Amino acid sequence: MSAATPQPQMLVIFGASGDLARRKLFPALYSLHVQQLLPRPFLMLGIGRTQYDDEMFRAEVMKDLDLFVPKAAGEHPQERLCFANSFYYQQLSTNDGADYARLAARMEQLQRDNELPDNVVYYLSTPPALSQQIPVFLAQHNLHREHNGFKRLVIEKPFGSDGVSARALHELLHKHFEERQLYRIDHYLGKETVQNLIVLRFANTLFDTVWDYRHIEYVEITAAESIGVEKRAGYFDSSGIIRDMIQNHLLQVLALAAMDPPQQFDSACVHAETLKVLRGLRPLSATELQNNVIFGQYTASHVRGESVPGYRDEPDVPADSHTETYAAIKLYLNHSRWYNVPFYLRAGKRLPTRVTEIVIHFKRCPHPVLGTLPGALPNQLIIRIQPDEGVLMTFGLKEPGGGFHVKNVSMDFHYKDLAKTAIADAYERLLLDCMSGDATLFASGDAVEACWDFIDPILAWKNSSARLFGYPAGTWGPNEADAMMARDGRTWRYPCKNLAADGDYCEL
Repeated sequence: MSAATPQPQMLVIFGASGDLARRKLFPALYSLHVQQLLPRPFLMLGIGRTQYDDEMFRAEVMKDLDLFVPKAAGEHPQERLCFANSFYYQQLSTNDGADYARLAARMEQLQRDNELPDNVVYYLSTPPALSQQIPVFLAQHNLHREHNGFKRLVIEKPFGSDGVSARALHELLHKHFEERQLYRIDHYLGKETVQNLIVLRFANTLFDTVWDYRHIEYVEITAAESIGVEKRAGYFDSSGIIRDMIQNHLLQVLALAAMDPPQQFDSACVHAETLKVLRGLRPLSATELQNNVIFGQYTASHVRGESVPGYRDEPDVPADSHTETYAAIKLYLNHSRWYNVPFYLRAGKRLPTRVTEIVIHFKRCPHPVLGTLPGALPNQLIIRIQPDEGVLMTFGLKEPGGGFHVKNVSMDFHYKDLAKTAIADAYERLLLDCMSGDATLFASGDAVEACWDFIDPILAWKNSSARLFGYPAGTWGPNEADAMMARDGRTWRYPCKNLAADGDYCEL
């Protein structure tokens, strides 16, 4: 959790009756409340179109907590009511600028009645179009001014649909807010294992000294989902897996995995180092686009005895849709640390299991004899982001008995083994950080633009002449993605739900 203690403040959530607020934000805030990490005093003002009064809204929050937060052993029967009593509600036409005068008056009244300073965090849990309107309306009523306290604006992805729209969004935001006030949230960066990646690398000489092209053969980053598009077909079909997962989540994780050591572990230094990586993404040539980028779309299949529809048969998906539900990319960095080291990224829906992980493949032992012994395999470092969060290292040992036969063994650490340590949900960490003013785990505007600079040519090629390959639901993607790896003499790792080495028992 953030080391800083948040000052007394108000959290204003636009879209407070929406799915994200109900499933993620309210449970995360309740967990912070139970841990006594919320600022004191603190209140939350929910904004929405639904006509609630304060008591009706609090009753809805209580229902959401009962639905999404299991009651802990020994939990006080009045704990949830105590938490919900700090919630207020304001009905607002969020796309009507004149209506924000009522919001300004309500905020002033709540701050006066609760003896709160003028410290406010605005959280936009809203559709992308409103992310461009709400900041303007806030500014029109001087709700962005920092005369007597801080004002921060939290924005959910997507941050534009391409480089042009992303830059237009950033220019609009910067007309009314300073960059230091903007918190572009990526929940992947709030996951404990992503943060631990920084410590693992730089706090251990064992890894820090071998984290470069001299010792690493290649890097895999996988983000797999076993579900389909669920109820998000309207959004996903206009987005695709490249925009939904790779442009933001995977490239940001890559930047943390590949960055140089920051001078200090604060937002400015960490952002500077990750930006160097993202600006160093080597643009793909026409030949690389054809050979090193694979698009796929899941087709109908049977998974665990159940019939699963293909993507084009999902509700609200056009019958001729060419939206990719899978993508694999081989890329390089223009960075001396990573000279000629390929990074393989893949993300997809309807794959065998839900898993996100980074795999560092070290080079084979250079010893002319020991490196070629039977069973000798290159070392792997597997950093599991979700689920079964942890770290696994593979290395070779001599099998007992005569001769020198090598057996590949694993050494692992699982966060679940820390029985007395609660792993914070990503939204817990990020909400507390933005309330504390720590932007380290939030994306900067420059980083977002650098990601789009790399992704835009891939999307342009996809929309012009790229082929789309089918893969049966429940498999690891199209054969062409395996062929891309095979040309390099490599294979993908096929991870399981539990963190285990390839070939070991696993739960799917």
